[in-house]
Amino acid sequence: MAPKAAITDLKARQIFDSRGKPTVEVELTCAGGTFRAAVPSGKSTGIHEACELRDGDKSLYKGASVFKAVKNVNEIIRPALLGKDAADQVAIDQAMIDLDGSDNKANLGANAILGVSMAACRAGAAARGVPLWRHIATLAGNARPVLPVPSFNVINGGVHAGNILAPQEFMILPVGASSFAEAMRMGTDTYHTLKELIVARYGLDAANVGDEGGFAPPCESFEAALDLLVAAIEGAGYTGKVKIGIDPASSEFFSEEPLPRYDLKFKAKPNDGSGVRTSDEMIALYGSLVKKYPIIFLEDPLAEDDWDGFAKITSEIGEDFEIIGDDLLCTNPSRISRAIKAKSCNGLLLKVNQIGTVTESIKAVQMAKAAGWGVLTSHRSGETEDTFIADISVGLSTGHIKSGAPCRSERMAKYNQLLRIEEEMGEEAPYAGSSWRFVPIA
Repeated sequence: MAPKAAITDLKARQIFDSRGKPTVEVELTCAGGTFRAAVPSGKSTGIHEACELRDGDKSLYKGASVFKAVKNVNEIIRPALLGKDAADQVAIDQAMIDLDGSDNKANLGANAILGVSMAACRAGAAARGVPLWRHIATLAGNARPVLPVPSFNVINGGVHAGNILAPQEFMILPVGASSFAEAMRMGTDTYHTLKELIVARYGLDAANVGDEGGFAPPCESFEAALDLLVAAIEGAGYTGKVKIGIDPASSEFFSEEPLPRYDLKFKAKPNDGSGVRTSDEMIALYGSLVKKYPIIFLEDPLAEDDWDGFAKITSEIGEDFEIIGDDLLCTNPSRISRAIKAKSCNGLLLKVNQIGTVTESIKAVQMAKAAGWGVLTSHRSGETEDTFIADISVGLSTGHIKSGAPCRSERMAKYNQLLRIEEEMGEEAPYAGSSWRFVPIA
């Protein structure tokens, strides 16, 4: 007898993300209906991420088309999965990993594999008659799903914005809210207050937004951006209730030649060299910032292979602050294992497209939580209207989620989905709040 969620059809197509770049969308059909998933893509990508397969033909979409990945779904993955039980997530994901046969999904493409994995997860939830977040919780053995604290990216720099600010993201987190709905009010109030401050200080043009909906004012330093955030939080009336997180995305301004160094003025033209810092100098800078400002986490404060630097900063300030590995870890279990042993960080950034399957994403979170780490679920700068990461954040009780600013529909789609989930969970819906950093998988 065929399983209830036996796959009867599988189809991929090329669609477009929030930056107008091609990406993969997959539709999986079984007795319960047709289930769709769209795959995001990053701009500041780590060299250790699973391979995002693009065609490289400069005559088509400047080399960014994904027709090979689409073809791999339609001609290789589809025949291998027809008749298989979509509700058996582990078997579906393992079948695709085996089909690919590489260490980083370079043959079929992580963007091909992930689209199928996410669509299968939705089909599995429907087959069980439960919401997606509940299904993911069951897959992970989590008896207590929790709504995450939103981490709104409200000031953009780095490769996400046209200003000369080196750090990529400055975020606000309403840890003092009592519900996700209240967190949205605090976040949007602070965001709009920030806009008023930026316009008053720099003019209307400075309120233009970056890839993730955050503002890109002509700030030139960490301190200038942080002063704006503190003023916005105070102006909105949430001092003590809204905290700050920073993602410098330091790999983007790190170079090995002529000597290993970070350059906080890497976008300045001309560049007078005054922004150059060593790893130790960057650690000292962060140490001074966390003493002065209400910062609760640093994501990728150092470059993706600066293992010694990560271990040093975690040793020095990790007891009181979350040090998150993004490019350092790439949601990869082998790199997570190395970081746990070396005590290189104490937080995981969960990006499902960095590893390429739902099953491996769950494993990565379980490893991180078993080590006592926090987990921050993340979108990518090239997003779609797909809301999968909202459900996985609740299902895995990651404690906090970043999906950009409370602006731009592809960002708001995730936050709005979390509002729906909160309503679905009922009046007693648990919100991570002040426990954002340590939410165990029950």
